[in-house]
Amino acid sequence: MFVLDKHGIPLQPTTPARARKLLKKGRAVVHRHTPFVIRLKDRVVADSEVDGVELGIDPGSKHTGIAVFTAVAGERRGRFAVQLDHRGATLRTKLEQRSAYRRGRRARNLRYRAPRFLNRTRPDGWLAPTLHHLAATTMSWTARLARWTPVRAVHVERVAFDTHAISAGRPLEGAEYQHGTLAGTEIREYLLAKFGRACVYCGVTGVPLNIDHVHPRSRGGSDRVSNLVLACIPCNEAKSNRPVEEFAPKRAADILKRAKAPLRNAAAVNSTRWALWRALDSMLPTHTVSGGRTKWNRTKCRLPKTHTLDALNVGKLDTITETVTTVLVAGCAGRGTHARTRPDKHGFPRLRMPRKKQFFGFATGDLVRAVVPTRKNAGPHTGRVAVRATGSFNITTAHGTVQGIRHKHVRLLQRADGYAYTTQPEGPTAAAR
Repeated sequence: MFVLDKHGIPLQPTTPARARKLLKKGRAVVHRHTPFVIRLKDRVVADSEVDGVELGIDPGSKHTGIAVFTAVAGERRGRFAVQLDHRGATLRTKLEQRSAYRRGRRARNLRYRAPRFLNRTRPDGWLAPTLHHLAATTMSWTARLARWTPVRAVHVERVAFDTHAISAGRPLEGAEYQHGTLAGTEIREYLLAKFGRACVYCGVTGVPLNIDHVHPRSRGGSDRVSNLVLACIPCNEAKSNRPVEEFAPKRAADILKRAKAPLRNAAAVNSTRWALWRALDSMLPTHTVSGGRTKWNRTKCRLPKTHTLDALNVGKLDTITETVTTVLVAGCAGRGTHARTRPDKHGFPRLRMPRKKQFFGFATGDLVRAVVPTRKNAGPHTGRVAVRATGSFNITTAHGTVQGIRHKHVRLLQRADGYAYTTQPEGPTAAAR
C-alpha cells in the first residue's frame, strides 16, 4: 500500500495489514481508492525513515508492465505491479473512421472544408498518435507512481528488432542498410515474440523451442525471417526436411499466413523506445538494459513470463525474494469525446449529446459504489458508472453491466481518470491472457 505524509509527500510503502490498523485507529485517511493510497495525519517525512523504491518498466505495443520494488545489495522484493492495457488499435480505428467520413463528405460535394496540403512539416521526434499514446501512457503512470512512492531510479527494457538484417539473412554493413530496413536485434527473440512462445505445429508452451524452416533449406528454402517458425524438439525432428504442407496439412495455411505476417508490435516498440527513454531520463535517473538480460534474470529466478514479472526482472540483480500475488490492470478507456453528435454509418449526425458531462454530481467513468435495497438489482455494485440526465445510471462491474440504478443509491469512490481498473492474479494465468 502507498503511504503519504500529512503534506502529501510519499513515504515508504507499507503492508495492507499495517494500512488497515492505521485507518482503524484514525491515524490515516484514504487518499485514493485505486490504486489504494493512504495519507497519515500525524507524520511528516522528516520524522520518517524512507529508503526509497525503484521502478522496472517492460514496454510493449499492447501491454506495458510496471513493477515497484525495493533493492538492497542486489536483492529485489516486489511491492506493487500494474499492467497497462494500451488502446492504440482503437485510436487507429477512430482515426481511419474520421478520415473516411471526411473523404466521403468531400466526394459527395457537401459543404465541408477542402483537404489540406500534404507539404506540412513535422517537428523532430514526431510520433504517430497511436505510438505517442504508448509513450505518453507509460510516462503518465511513471509520474503517478513517483507522486505516491519515493522513486529513486527507473530501469527500462530497450529492445531493438533489426528487421532489415533478418530479412536479408546475412550481416549488413555501411551502405547496405540503404537497400533495406532497420538494425540490431536477436532472431530468436523476434520469433518468440511473434509466435507467442509456442510451437506452431502442436501449440505446446513451456518447453525448449527450436527454429525451424517452413520451406526446408535442402529444398531451396532461405534463412529469411518470413521462412522461420518455432517448433518443439519432437515436431522439429518429425518434420525433418519435409514441406509444411506434407507434415501438417491441416495447419499449413495458418502457419504460412502467420509466418509471413508483419510484426507490427515490434515496429511500434522500435519506434517509441528512444522517445520513452529520453522522457524517463528527464524525469528520473534511468537505466536501460536489453531484453536478453531480462530473460536471463527471469530464467535464473525461475519465474514465469508475464509483463509485470518481466518489469521486475529488468536491470542488474542477483535474486528476487518476493513477488506480488495480485496485479492491477489499468485499461486505457479515454476521457470521453468533444463531439456533441453521434454519427450514423454514413457519417451524418443522428443524435445530439448534452452540453454538460456531469449529472447529479456524477460523470461517466467515475468509480462508484451503489447499494440498491430492493427489486431485481438489489445488493452492492462497485464499478464504473455511465450517467444519464434522467438519473437512471448503468454500472459496469467485474461481473457485467447493471442497468437502471437510481442516482440516489450511488456513492462516489473516485473521479474518472481515463482508466478502467481490474485485478488479476500474478503468474502463468495472467501470462495466458
